Amino acid sequence: MIRFIALVLLAGSLGAQNNPPVNAGALIIQGFQKRVDAYLQLRKGLESDLTKLKSTASPEKINHHETELGLAVRNARKNAKEGDIFTPEISMEIRRLIAMAVQKANGVHISQSLHHAEPVQLHLNVNDSYPKKVPLQSTPPTLLENLPRLPPEIEYRITGRDLVLLDAKANLVVDVIRGVFS
Repeated sequence: MIRFIALVLLAGSLGAQNNPPVNAGALIIQGFQKRVDAYLQLRKGLESDLTKLKSTASPEKINHHETELGLAVRNARKNAKEGDIFTPEISMEIRRLIAMAVQKANGVHISQSLHHAEPVQLHLNVNDSYPKKVPLQSTPPTLLENLPRLPPEIEYRITGRDLVLLDAKANLVVDVIRGVFS
């Protein structure tokens, strides 16, 4: 009987080694990245339906293409709302990652960078265009290192106290987390 119990315990510990505990934060980030990828697939599909923008230095043509793309995405996502991409789970994880970043040695530099940059005080909503005449506040690189990676066309932007997910190609707010920064 003791030999049987020992075998059961050994088998259980071997099974645990084959199925290590899952990192909940990693799963949350993975889900976020899948939602961002799904958004990008939608946007790329809509963009393929538009007249292709040829290489040009004409700001008018570039702006026209951006406006058409933004309109197509807005129409396809007319029911989009805050939390579709930045779910409550990833919002909490991002808040945690930001808090960790500003507590590290770089925290002082991040805070100074945010306060010295030209602060942007906007209240943007999902599907809004980022105003052309308002500068894009850069997100400190030391802060970006702690946030989930994004494809090059999608950017984190800070507007006031909010963290915005911006589609740079369509100049469109994809989602927002309110009150991240103090």
